[in-house]
Amino acid sequence: MSRLILFNKPMGVLSQFTDKGNEGSERATLSDYIDVSHVYPAGRLDRDSEGLLLLTDDGKLQARIADPRHKLPKTYLVQVEGEIGEAALAALRKGVMLKDGMTRPAKAEAIEPPALWPRDPPVRFRKSVPDSWLSLTITEGRNRQVRRMTASVGHPTLRLVRWRIGDWTLDGLKPGEWREVTAR
Repeated sequence: MSRLILFNKPMGVLSQFTDKGNEGSERATLSDYIDVSHVYPAGRLDRDSEGLLLLTDDGKLQARIADPRHKLPKTYLVQVEGEIGEAALAALRKGVMLKDGMTRPAKAEAIEPPALWPRDPPVRFRKSVPDSWLSLTITEGRNRQVRRMTASVGHPTLRLVRWRIGDWTLDGLKPGEWREVTAR
């Protein structure tokens, strides 16, 4: 039976179990939170991003989750600089041109600020610059894709939380917590 772990990765944690090649560094890794042997991340989440990271001991399941050919939807809650308008949302829904090519169309909608845990460190607050939130669902996984997409429509990302991968969500998991679920 395959193992599948849902982990709420805090900001600042690397999506790997060791920090090789960074001698003298005190960067947090998965091994600071998960004491389960022979499981590996199915995909990555940047150090400065938070949220759902899946880990498994099943290579085929890992490939199905991480490989963009399977088009597994990933939903992010994104706090951006500025008031996101319909034109920016429409561009995201259509797909935007990045340096490495056009993105697939995304599901994008403006949302009310979600009830999330406080971020450590907090997002810098500027009275003169408003911010807003959106839910963005993509089916690819390019390097820093969501950040590059929001920047390309004029709204740099301030906070990025991956909430869902396929049918798996962060529901009930606080930062640094994990639970094992049945792999389908």
